[in-house]
Amino acid sequence: MKRTKKQFRLILIAVVGAVLAVSVGLVLYALNDQITLFKTPTNIAEEGLAPGIRIRVGGLVQEGSWQKQGTDHKFQVTDGANTLAIQYKGILPDLFREGQGVVLEGRNNNQGIFIADTVLAKHDENYVPKEVADALKAQGVWKPGDPLPATN
Repeated sequence: MKRTKKQFRLILIAVVGAVLAVSVGLVLYALNDQITLFKTPTNIAEEGLAPGIRIRVGGLVQEGSWQKQGTDHKFQVTDGANTLAIQYKGILPDLFREGQGVVLEGRNNNQGIFIADTVLAKHDENYVPKEVADALKAQGVWKPGDPLPATN
């Protein structure tokens, strides 16, 4: 009799474990489209990026690169080592300008141009988005308290 109780417990634990594993798998599968990875222009240059994959890109708007025609915007984002061409259609945040930190969400196209659908700009002169600051610090380009690096 004791042996059957032990077997019953083991079977129950196995079934609960299997149901839990399937549940976690289904949740991760459902959230797969919602995951947005953060990259810098250097990450994209080194690793490459397949067209159509949704990512978040951060860096500084390169000086002299912003071209505006109505609500169509073209500019480049740099992390000090590499640059990435960006296209955006829409109204940019009021604080968007060259030399400032931005975070963009969107997809790369077949020509290697990043098509942004969301642009997040800094909110005061001392703010750099955390992801951008971390990436610039990791490359040794910027340290907190220092002025933002000049973009060429």
